[in-house]
Amino acid sequence: MITVLLADDDALVRGGLRALLSVEADIRVVGEAANGADAVREAAALRPDVVVMDLRMPVRDGTSATREITSWASPRPRVLALTTFDLDEIVDGALTAGVDGFLLKRATPEEVVAGIRTVASGDALVSPSVTRRLLAVYAGRRNVATGDAALAARLTEREADVLRALASGQSNTEIAGAMYISPETVKSHVKNLLAKLGVRDRTQAVVWAYRTGFVDR
Repeated sequence: MITVLLADDDALVRGGLRALLSVEADIRVVGEAANGADAVREAAALRPDVVVMDLRMPVRDGTSATREITSWASPRPRVLALTTFDLDEIVDGALTAGVDGFLLKRATPEEVVAGIRTVASGDALVSPSVTRRLLAVYAGRRNVATGDAALAARLTEREADVLRALASGQSNTEIAGAMYISPETVKSHVKNLLAKLGVRDRTQAVVWAYRTGFVDR
């Protein structure tokens, strides 16, 4: 059973999400929060598997709340950002804060449910529109620093392929199928590349790949 905390300042949105998830046999909403401060407090008390986090909320914004939650020791709640805004600073701030997934509120109900399951399983998720925006934002930033180049050089060919696949939004299962390897092998490659890049999770690895221009290689 995947337990979920809904964090959004719009009661109608929370109600809609609760109704949507109530029919899923493997998902249970355990709490709600109307601002970022409450989201952190409820996440600490309830320890849900996933926090569905709006990024613009009163008292404390969702990006700041996400940054605190993702700093907790493992196992911590996974954070799925669900927001109306796809502005550069919103996307960049959320990914830098360590969100495990990012969807826009115009996503379909099926995409939201699938997104919750994806981040709960340990995969990262970034919507295709956000991926395109990342490409656009970092397109002109292709001067790779010496340190970044050295980090990239430490990756094996297969680890580099896995990182590119992560940056394209593929899940472990999709990567495994495309590369004809097992999901467990994918997880091992991901663990190794995270250690070599010095990043804490898959989302941070994707941000690194875009910022350094690695995904163009």
